[in-house]
Amino acid sequence: MGKDTKPDGTKGNAESETMFTDVLRELDAEESRITVRLELRRFRKKTTLVEGLSGTQGDINKVAHALKKKLATGGSVKDGIIVLQGDQRDSVKEILSRMGYPEHRIEVQ
Repeated sequence: MGKDTKPDGTKGNAESETMFTDVLRELDAEESRITVRLELRRFRKKTTLVEGLSGTQGDINKVAHALKKKLATGGSVKDGIIVLQGDQRDSVKEILSRMGYPEHRIEVQ
C-alpha cells in the first residue's frame, strides 16, 4: 500500500478533494446564468462582455484564454467579466456550449 492508500484500499484525501472540486465546478457550470452582450466603448469600438461565469479567477482566466484563442481576438478579464474585442456574441455562445455550459443558460443580448 502507498502512503495515500487507506487500509480499506481507497485513495487518500488528495484525489477525493480533486474529484470533489471537479464535481463542484461541473455543478456551477450547470447552474450559472451567463450573459453575453455587446457594448460600445470609446471611439464606437464594439466589445463583447461575458458575465456570470462562476468559479475562481483562475477558471475565468482559462475560459477567457480559450475564447480569445478560438476567436483570434484580443481581450481581458476585469472583475470577473470577460471583455473581448469586436462583436463576438454568437460565436461566444457556441464556444461556451461546446465547453460544457448548458446552452439554455447562456443569454445573448
